[in-house]
Amino acid sequence: MFYHKKRLQYFTKPEQPDAVYAKQLQELIGGPYGEMTVMMQYLFQGWNCRGPAKYKDMMLDIGTEEIGHVEMLANLIAWLLDKAPVAQQEEAIKDPIVKGVMGGMKTEEIIMASMNPKHAIVSGGGAVPADSVGYPWNGRFVVASGNLMADFLSNVQAEAQGRLQAVRLYEMSNDPGVKDTLSYMIARDTMHQNQWLAAIEELKADGLESLPVPSAFPQNQEKQEAAYQFWNLSEGTESAEGAWAKGQAPDGKGQFQYLENPEPLGPAVDAPPPNPKLYATDKK
Repeated sequence: MFYHKKRLQYFTKPEQPDAVYAKQLQELIGGPYGEMTVMMQYLFQGWNCRGPAKYKDMMLDIGTEEIGHVEMLANLIAWLLDKAPVAQQEEAIKDPIVKGVMGGMKTEEIIMASMNPKHAIVSGGGAVPADSVGYPWNGRFVVASGNLMADFLSNVQAEAQGRLQAVRLYEMSNDPGVKDTLSYMIARDTMHQNQWLAAIEELKADGLESLPVPSAFPQNQEKQEAAYQFWNLSEGTESAEGAWAKGQAPDGKGQFQYLENPEPLGPAVDAPPPNPKLYATDKK
């Protein structure tokens, strides 16, 4: 059961409307690493969890929190769109980067290109479940494999990308209200990155999963001679200097080997001959 509280987890109103920035902020709602993605990702991971209750409960805790983050951003966008004046939008497009991208377009054309028309036409001045270029949010963004280690590694990556985008948007705004709200959300991303990293270590400590994922696959059934080889396949050998090219692998099960001049292991293979039945013609 879910229930809704009218008070937001955290929120500060923007001081000024800004329709252009509202469009940019949509990335944090409906982008591949936006709040809708992590919301659905953590909830489905939790609902599908067959492991210990502490992991399931933790995933549902955070997935539910992310629902609130979508609401926070939706409110932020609504306030940014409220009574956004054309003059203020004209000021926003004076940015040299925007001018360079838009080329020789007229001012009114730049304004329309910089805004999300769906904010005016479809949602009536509210947020939409889409990214910053209007691409609808897609369930294919969600990773929920049923393997906790694989999922937690994916979650670290999702939080890292999401925090990166939130920080970039923070730097793109001069509005104190926007920056204050994003500052809180960035802090929660810090927590969630650390939390998933801690959960990964706990999985190892509990003996539930380790690297490589899935760890239950018998190592003697893979081509072990290829399991820890680094193939140098681009010009230069600078890659040999990294920890991925020498020493013990992070899973503790093998030693890295650097192949400076690797050769193909398989034969040259021609395509099979055409099937006559597929190319038959009715000749009488």
